[in-house]
Amino acid sequence: MFENERETRNAHILHVARQMMTAARTAPKGKGLDIIEIGMLTGEDIPRLSSYMFELAEETGLKFILRDAENILQAGAIILVGTAQQVQHLNCGHCGYPLCTAKPGPVPCAINTVDVGIAVGSACATAADLRVDTRVMFSAGWAAQRLKYLGEASCVMAIPVSASSKNPFFDRKPKEKQPS
Repeated sequence: MFENERETRNAHILHVARQMMTAARTAPKGKGLDIIEIGMLTGEDIPRLSSYMFELAEETGLKFILRDAENILQAGAIILVGTAQQVQHLNCGHCGYPLCTAKPGPVPCAINTVDVGIAVGSACATAADLRVDTRVMFSAGWAAQRLKYLGEASCVMAIPVSASSKNPFFDRKPKEKQPS
């Protein structure tokens, strides 16, 4: 049997994206408590996220969101990583308050946020090991958070995934017509 890489590329992207989700799940946690939320967008949900990003750019005036909204359309999948907000009761002061009881409710626990970063790093390392292209995008994660893709999770980061001849997320230019 002969398989053409172009015909199997999307299946490979999805396989790697699932491995990235596992890597994010098994990443170390600051206190050992797993409150990370992880998901994957594919198909129609990618243009939906992109469309909402255009709205978010208009609302906020942040122009880089427009660029990223175009850019994610080149992804075969987008991994989302966020966290539930739960005070860890360490009184570490990393959030800016000396005691957890002094922290106002909306201020995120820094340990939860660090756990997201560790999970994102683990997912991206897995992608690199498997030779697919990614980029961590705050903008797409913010839009996904507002769309509640991960429920009530906060500090959501997005990782678009691609396998093409050139990383479309490196120079983040709008998509040019490429041979299939």
